[in-house]
Amino acid sequence: MRLTQHAAIHLVTFLVLSATMVVAQNVDRELSGKVMTGYQGWFRAEGDGSDRRWRHYSRNGKFEPGQCSIDLWPDMREADEDEQYPTAFRHRDGRVAKVFSSYHPKTVNRHFQWMKEYGIDGAFVQRFATGLRRKNRDDRVLANCRSAAKQHGRLWSVMYDLSGLRAGEVQTVKADWRRLLKAGVLADETYLQHDGRPLVAVWGVGFRDGRKYTLPECLDLIRFLKSEAGGRCAVMLGVPFYWREQQRDCLDDEELPAILAEADVLSPWSVGRFRNPNEVATRVQLHWRADQAKCRARSQAYLPVVFPGFSWRNLKLGETKSNQIPRLGGQFLWQQFVSAKKAGAEMLYIAMFDEVDEGTAIFKCTNDPPIGASPFIDYENLPTDHYLWLAGEGARLLRGERKPSIDVPVRTAQAKKQRR
Repeated sequence: MRLTQHAAIHLVTFLVLSATMVVAQNVDRELSGKVMTGYQGWFRAEGDGSDRRWRHYSRNGKFEPGQCSIDLWPDMREADEDEQYPTAFRHRDGRVAKVFSSYHPKTVNRHFQWMKEYGIDGAFVQRFATGLRRKNRDDRVLANCRSAAKQHGRLWSVMYDLSGLRAGEVQTVKADWRRLLKAGVLADETYLQHDGRPLVAVWGVGFRDGRKYTLPECLDLIRFLKSEAGGRCAVMLGVPFYWREQQRDCLDDEELPAILAEADVLSPWSVGRFRNPNEVATRVQLHWRADQAKCRARSQAYLPVVFPGFSWRNLKLGETKSNQIPRLGGQFLWQQFVSAKKAGAEMLYIAMFDEVDEGTAIFKCTNDPPIGASPFIDYENLPTDHYLWLAGEGARLLRGERKPSIDVPVRTAQAKKQRR
């Protein structure tokens, strides 16, 4: 009997989950010494069974030349036929351009396989608080990530993104976490820890960008997560880059410092806060060093955020130019690895693994994107796995396995033969 694609995806999910039951992993679960990445998992495709159409690919409800929200195009050559979703876009040679869906377990499994292959320790799985009102709450993607992390021995942690919540709605996060506790997420062998406690990340505390939820709500959430009812978790906060000075992107509110002091880990958001390697090597390195010193004085861990570049021209309907923060063949990202190490970093967070929307993805993206009304950037004719490989080299640098030279590492002859 022929299965529908939706039923086939359910079958694959069952088989993958079953397979992971026999996988034994001995994983060091502590955040210290790790290079983690952010996993958005928010991409949907027409026909993937999610009923979300082209979520995070489309613009104004359309995913066609001239209307899309991504600046990088994923490299689909390793995907099986049932993971490839045809679009209205065409490559230069006339081929139909295809994309993936985070709803498909095989695709997520492959992404975590890449993390293992290239030496990335794991992922903060994004859980968007505004979506918790929906019936499925993106539970399928979370299940995909849990299964893939176990199979490939990668660490994972829930990261709640509070962006878009209205006043009073932080309570939905507490309700969702109670539900996940009942589902046994903390029993996972690869759930990330800090100082022996499971780590939950909350992103979006203290930003000066018109957020409607309040600081007291955030404090209540932090204390809940650390309580018996919340699982006695360690809490990581995603905070503004200028949290210490309370300037620029940070609220100047007298309540904020005491709230941030309740966190076990602070992770200031760096994306877009600097634009070139020279700036990283000077101002940013000093900034990270001062941040690190303040956190150490308060017995907090400090998790700097690094990113490969930035571009959101299509997402902003052409209001900005493409490639606003150039990757420079990896020099921009590599300088961040080096500067973070020199500043005393003991852990790193790469933003992001799969975010093609804002051009920060490090996973495999094509140098042969579609042509037409929507302009795309590429990886400058470098191998499509270049940034995965560079992330692994950054992990080696963090662990002291290579010296912090400002020169971008050169791949071995054997690795060049594997160029895609």
